[in-house]
Amino acid sequence: MALVNDFKWKKGMSVKELVSSYGNIGFQSIELKKASDVIVKMKKNNAKIFLTFTSNMVTSGLRGFFAQVIKLKMANVIVTTVGGIEEDIMKAKGEKFSIGSFENDDIELHEKGINRIGNLLINNESYMNFEDSIMPILDKLYAKQKQWTVSGMLREIGLMLNDDNSILYQAAKNNVPIFCPAVTDGAFGFHLYLFQEKHKDFIVDVVKDFGNILLCTSHDEKKAVIALGGGVSKHHAILSTLLNGGAEYAVYMTTAHKSSGSMSGATTEEAKSWGKVKDESDVATVIGDVTIMFPLAMINALEELDEDGILKEKRGK
Repeated sequence: MALVNDFKWKKGMSVKELVSSYGNIGFQSIELKKASDVIVKMKKNNAKIFLTFTSNMVTSGLRGFFAQVIKLKMANVIVTTVGGIEEDIMKAKGEKFSIGSFENDDIELHEKGINRIGNLLINNESYMNFEDSIMPILDKLYAKQKQWTVSGMLREIGLMLNDDNSILYQAAKNNVPIFCPAVTDGAFGFHLYLFQEKHKDFIVDVVKDFGNILLCTSHDEKKAVIALGGGVSKHHAILSTLLNGGAEYAVYMTTAHKSSGSMSGATTEEAKSWGKVKDESDVATVIGDVTIMFPLAMINALEELDEDGILKEKRGK
């Protein structure tokens, strides 16, 4: 049985040393270390990794880290929500988001044309600029073909961007499909609707893309899920693993609690009752803010994989 060790700061301490010490502190620090270990195992054992995240994480500075994770071949399939798609495009086009406060006066913000997401702020002007940039993109898509799956459309948009910090760009460049099942649930969906009103033969086929995510893996492949947050993005990934025999590895990070009975709060253990995660799988559920937890767990995993030569090998390909 492992023992609790007193944690002490050391000058020049690396992320790897910090997270390694987490394994003997207690509570969620132990789960975070376990999550990092599971990420290492899924990569070393060549599992197909589904990375899912909600749009608010793209609002934050994690957007560039997600793009880097894709570039480093640490994600084979992305599932997200539409806000993350539009905000990735906004940032690729030069839009800047501001840091505010959870206690901002929201009535005052509304009067100034500012939208609050937690303690982050987005100007209405950014959405107006998004409309100006997305319509020419849709014109190009329409000129190329009239019917698209969501993932096919997003790949084509990614190829139009030129930003190393863009999730869409890195996914397109590295042949990583991005699935966005609820593509209409945001500003992008509204503009798709307006475009279709003008071009009745323009079709974005969500149902066909549902088939694509279900068939992007198989029973024979080892499967892994890193679910950051919950909801529709998390569920589509684990539904795919369910229909293909279940995942061998799963890491969930969320601020939601299992007592709600929600998808966001459902743990990796609950997933075993559905067969979404195999009974004998390596799993970890970390309760906490993803902007804190994920960089620590992933950087620790990257450092270990780099020391073993795995990341270097992938970079050379």
